[in-house]
Amino acid sequence: MTKEYPETAQEFASRFATEEACRQYLFDIRWGDAFVCPSCSHTEAWQQRRGVFRCAHCRRDVSVTAGTLFHGSRLSLRTWFQAAWCMVSQKHGVSALGLSHVLGITRYETVLHLVRTIRTGMVRPERERLTGVVEVDEVYLGGLRKGRKGRSAFGRTLVVVAVEEKQTGIGRIRIRAVPDASRHSLVVAITAMVEPGSVIRTDQWQGYWGIAKHGYRHRVIKKRSLEPGEDPTPLVHRIASLLKRVLLGTHQGRVHAQHLQGHLDEFVFRFNRRASRSRGKLFFRLVQNMVAIHR
Repeated sequence: MTKEYPETAQEFASRFATEEACRQYLFDIRWGDAFVCPSCSHTEAWQQRRGVFRCAHCRRDVSVTAGTLFHGSRLSLRTWFQAAWCMVSQKHGVSALGLSHVLGITRYETVLHLVRTIRTGMVRPERERLTGVVEVDEVYLGGLRKGRKGRSAFGRTLVVVAVEEKQTGIGRIRIRAVPDASRHSLVVAITAMVEPGSVIRTDQWQGYWGIAKHGYRHRVIKKRSLEPGEDPTPLVHRIASLLKRVLLGTHQGRVHAQHLQGHLDEFVFRFNRRASRSRGKLFFRLVQNMVAIHR
């Protein structure tokens, strides 16, 4: 029985040595043992050409990539698979420039499109929101603005970090870019990331006031002293510190605001699967998402 995913780089290279092998992998992930027509759900079809099937009932031609994130691309499936493997096999990810060298693609815009599409696939459709006790705080990414003080002194890149607290430490995380630290922006971010009924633990920032009206139990952690070492949201700041190191080390801090959410999604995908013993399983989950997400 063929394994769901390759375990090593050698297995990956051997298994996906041809374009046909990549198409068969997508077929297995999308339909399993038998073709299923997306229009009439009929299970019988004739193969017309490479990767294209004609439904025996409604006569519709369906490509194995139709409706997926792979659809309409001029790049080969081998290139997509190689890029996805590189992005999940590296502990801290890979930059678009580094990936262009690995794949031998000279046009930088092509690699950027490749990377951004794969990052889209890192957000699983209908993924569950965080539950239980969830620590939430906003974090600034970027430098200081000269001549300004307080919250406006920081750059415009602001993210909200939500972290599940577990007995063993940190559970799952979610990170969402927000335009500001207003009450409206924070409520929108929290409701998108955390399941109602959960306990939201925050600092004393007034933007979190009223979150209980949206079905959450709000627990405010007050600072007991002015000591600089005291931190009301330590879990969030551990995640933020790791995130900043990854952005600085892998991307040299050159992350534009309009593309930041993609980098955050990649970080969350990797962190929430940190206990996985096989990078091949991450590749398998990523391809599953890219097949399930409709372009």
